[in-house]
Amino acid sequence: MFSNLRKFGVNHKKIRILHINNMCCSKIKSSLKRLKPYVPLGRNYSSLPGLVGNDIKSLHSIISPPIAKIRNIGIMAHIDAGKTTTTERILYYSGYTRSLGDVDDGDTVTDFMAQERERGITIQSAAVTFDWKGYRVNLIDTPGHVDFTLEVERCLRVLDGAVAVFDASAGVEAQTLTVWRQADKHKIPRICFLNKMDKGGASFKYAVESIREKLKAKPLLLQLPLGEGKAFKGVVDVVSKEKLLWNRKSEDGKNFERKPLLEMSDAELLKETTEARNALIEQVADLDDEFADLVLGEFSENFDLLPAEKLQTAIHRVTLAQTAVPVLCGSALKNKGVQPLLDAITMYLPSPEERNYEFLQWYKGDLCALAFKVLHDKQRGPLVFMRIYSGMIKPQLAIYNINGNCTERISRLLLPFADQHIEIPSLTAGNIALTVGLKHTATGDTIVSSKSSALAAARRAEREGEKKPRQNSEAERLLLAGVEIPEPVFFCTIEPPSVARQPDLDYALKCLQREDPSLKVKLDPDSGQTVLCGMGELHIEIIHDRIKREYGLETYLGPLQVAYRETILNAVHATDTLDRTLGDKRHLVTVELEVKPIETSSVTPVIKYAAGVSEDLLKVSQEAIENGIHSACLQGPLLGSPVQDVAITLQSLIIRPGTSTTMISACVSRCLQQALKKADKQVLEPLMNLEVTVTRDYLSPVLADLAQRRGTIQEIQTRQENKIVTGFVPLAEIMGYSTVLRTLTSGSATFALELSHYQAMNPQDQTTLLSRRSGLTQVL
Repeated sequence: MFSNLRKFGVNHKKIRILHINNMCCSKIKSSLKRLKPYVPLGRNYSSLPGLVGNDIKSLHSIISPPIAKIRNIGIMAHIDAGKTTTTERILYYSGYTRSLGDVDDGDTVTDFMAQERERGITIQSAAVTFDWKGYRVNLIDTPGHVDFTLEVERCLRVLDGAVAVFDASAGVEAQTLTVWRQADKHKIPRICFLNKMDKGGASFKYAVESIREKLKAKPLLLQLPLGEGKAFKGVVDVVSKEKLLWNRKSEDGKNFERKPLLEMSDAELLKETTEARNALIEQVADLDDEFADLVLGEFSENFDLLPAEKLQTAIHRVTLAQTAVPVLCGSALKNKGVQPLLDAITMYLPSPEERNYEFLQWYKGDLCALAFKVLHDKQRGPLVFMRIYSGMIKPQLAIYNINGNCTERISRLLLPFADQHIEIPSLTAGNIALTVGLKHTATGDTIVSSKSSALAAARRAEREGEKKPRQNSEAERLLLAGVEIPEPVFFCTIEPPSVARQPDLDYALKCLQREDPSLKVKLDPDSGQTVLCGMGELHIEIIHDRIKREYGLETYLGPLQVAYRETILNAVHATDTLDRTLGDKRHLVTVELEVKPIETSSVTPVIKYAAGVSEDLLKVSQEAIENGIHSACLQGPLLGSPVQDVAITLQSLIIRPGTSTTMISACVSRCLQQALKKADKQVLEPLMNLEVTVTRDYLSPVLADLAQRRGTIQEIQTRQENKIVTGFVPLAEIMGYSTVLRTLTSGSATFALELSHYQAMNPQDQTTLLSRRSGLTQVL
């Protein structure tokens, strides 16, 4: 009976780590009496979700809460705004950890990778499941560094709501804009938490204004701070007109008192709060017609009589409609304001059933899930994170992967808790699950119960007027929107310590690619070397470090290089004939095509067909033609970099009957390469958005350095005592910039980078680059 019960102990009437397979409550209760006190080693977690002290809920209510009581949320922000610290406090106050983790001490729950703890940053998103006042919360802590923006993207794809964390002294920062745009793209309701209200220079008013101006959002002030900087001691709840004061003697912030504001003792504060509440009511009434009718009718004479519950319900509707964002404040590091944030998460952010997913009507309760993340575990193999949209998942369940067109079996089902997991017997719609045993499923794959289920849903979708264009099969109509993977901007060669270890390196890179789709691995056709392509210097550095630590390989990296692109400046024509006899069969293809530049940016070539090209011929050879075009565009004539911003028109095509599609592709590819060589060519380089935060004293040397790096300054803003320099700089000029900036500013400045677009190099810089790269074999 206890085969699946590990490290079970009672200490001060609290239960530590539980791994439960399928035990009923009565067995757990009877087992408790016979167990001796035991203190486990390692990180201290307090209990299985739902177990507090000796209060044991039924296992069914723990694992499968009502869907209305589920919240799938993410924590997103600029780097160093306090996401991970906020997550740590949430886990502590909800009873899931026994000690307060600290990023600086390297003992946080969600930053469990060695690289995260050494650097004090979040590299990969971590999921934790916990309960708060009867609600099940699936929370994902996401990275803030731009190199790991895909981690944020793929997590937001499956969330129902998000908490945007801000540094109250900085307001909206560079990466805040990026993650906010990502949340806008996925139409995710969110609430704002102004963190670090205890920090010197913290300004509630400034932070709120930056949300209004830079994010173009309408902030709803649900709280006001009691003091700022070192004077910060609590918050005022505007909705209920109460003040929340944290006990200064309490080290962990668990104890705080909620006091109503009184005319006698808090006259000024009460007046300010009443004005803020009236303004809030007017704001919400402007955005919600139902609430406006209520306010103008029953409570038009006196807003003070409006019950808090009515206002909270209206704020919930406005948040779901994404017409405004609730704003709260606090200091996660100083343990103030986190419990009200948890209350706001359950009160204002949506449950899964409140999000409108059109595809659910096609499945009629059958399984539909999206795989959004893959981790590799040495003992258990690939662990696949899934968001369940409908149906139920159980261990030993056979599932069908629409993207991979394959059937797999789930061997085990787990509830995620960072790097610790709890085995469970089933999980229902609305939850986030962790599955073991899926060997072929990758990020962005759509999972259903069977192929017949997918086809039945496709037929329902067709009957109900779904207008999406039909592709190769009915099942493809049901693919859930996956994750857009950004193109890498850096690359370098990677070599194993010896030729004998090459298969080990290939395996490690295959596993890491499945975990991180933004990592690309290619084989250089000229040198035969393995080329590693990533999102930035830190990204490639982390991958290199993981290969060493997790796979025991001392690999060697070549010099880091920029991923350039190529294009053409004029239209050209080319004709080519391929005539080859293989065995007793003659293959003959003649191709004529035109290549010309296009103004709109397009990574893939725009392919057109002239009117004279036979439709019957296209039916059998179109795929081969397009394969040949895409193959030729992978390597341009100047640097061997991908070709973009071109349109290719097939003018004529003559094929001898019996000619293989491989020969057609080869002829088209060779013809296109000839055309590209004849055209006037242009190198495109990646241009980065740069934001530097620097004190006034060091502004001049920073500006002078950026001028030398071909940087273009857009504007210089003032934020408290700092200057914020924003502009553009070529990626090639910014390599190693962090070291230079630290030296120039004595370590006081910070910067943020984000890919903006590709732009044409000027002729002089292009000539210099080509002469420097001539003879270089490691080309992409």
